[in-house]
Amino acid sequence: MRYPLLMASTVLALLTACHERTETAAAQPSAPAPASKFVDAPLVTDLYTADPSAHVFDGRLWIYPSHDIESNIASDGQGAQFDMRDYHVYSMDRIDGPVTDHGVALDLKDIPWASRQLWAPDAARKDGTYYLYFPAKDHDGVFRIGVASSTRPEGPFKAQPEPIAGTYSMDPSVFEDDGHYYLILGGLRGGQLQRWATGTYQAEDTFPEDSAPALVPKMARLNDDMTSLAEDLRPVVIQDEQGKPLTAGDKARAFFEAAWLHKYDGKYYLSYSTGDTHFIAYAMADSVYGPYTYRGVILKPVVGWTTHHSIVEFNGQWYLFYHDAQLTGKTHLRNMKVTTLHYNDDGTIQTIEPMRP
Repeated sequence: MRYPLLMASTVLALLTACHERTETAAAQPSAPAPASKFVDAPLVTDLYTADPSAHVFDGRLWIYPSHDIESNIASDGQGAQFDMRDYHVYSMDRIDGPVTDHGVALDLKDIPWASRQLWAPDAARKDGTYYLYFPAKDHDGVFRIGVASSTRPEGPFKAQPEPIAGTYSMDPSVFEDDGHYYLILGGLRGGQLQRWATGTYQAEDTFPEDSAPALVPKMARLNDDMTSLAEDLRPVVIQDEQGKPLTAGDKARAFFEAAWLHKYDGKYYLSYSTGDTHFIAYAMADSVYGPYTYRGVILKPVVGWTTHHSIVEFNGQWYLFYHDAQLTGKTHLRNMKVTTLHYNDDGTIQTIEPMRP
């Protein structure tokens, strides 16, 4: 089911008139909405969790989220208020069952090259070793992608002494296909993807004109060691149904952050956040490298400025893990959730409404 274009345009007009003001306002304390307004309940309430990356290892569901904290840093339009400093790993043996917190899996102080902001992570397993991929700013304030490993899915993880060579920006996710592993990354504004438009880091932001092709996530196959790239990062093109790349001005459909890949019925699905318009959108392709053709919206806007997700099959059912700010009403103090995901007969995904009327 495709989300109506008219509705997307209406939301775009309302939400993007001044995105900096909107983000700053969302970061301020506000009264949380009544719990009855939310379709899904938070998975955990004793810690603030966001950006949940879900995987199934040996029949158990494992979740690798970021860990929000209140450090009283004001919003600056670049995400300074998201001052996360460690990762917890969670697991479940069934969707409606208890959620186990396995404690701190990796701490900022144990990553030699990182200075701050442990944002959204992801995990993968190969040959009995578990790998945690994470973004952090180095000591020059540049986002890089790091990797840590463990013999257990819950960690603790030991970080490599340096970030993965050739990586940058944020929101790493890892997709396995036919024995190959692919690293996908990228995020605009605070995620710094726009600062790499020339191939080298520029301290000033450079965004394409609205009529120009939009910035897109980057992808590269990992080497067998799972800690280095086997090739240079390449753009993951997202196009419309006429085969034209989505433009930077197409805020209702263009990529902003939170890229995730999964495969269903032989097709590759790239899902991502549209940023200012607050959708989780998706595109489909016949090849892992794309190009990907935009197909619609998976998740409508949640409470809080950010939206970030993962998609996983567990015990024969597909699920969408996501977050919102139900517990606090503050966009930097979030809580992860899960809901069922359904496909139509043609392989498209049914749109999910996270709020009740």
